[in-house]
Amino acid sequence: MTDTDLREYLAENPRMIGVLFMLTLLLSQAGNAMGAFAYTIRGP
Repeated sequence: MTDTDLREYLAENPRMIGVLFMLTLLLSQAGNAMGAFAYTIRGP
């Protein structure tokens, strides 16, 4: 999908702009949450 195709698609479906924005926010928050539960195990 080229840049112009994506622009045309979003122009025809403005609701998808909000969906993509929320998905971006959700993924950025999920990365931080997973990092909070990470821990290291040191070898023997």
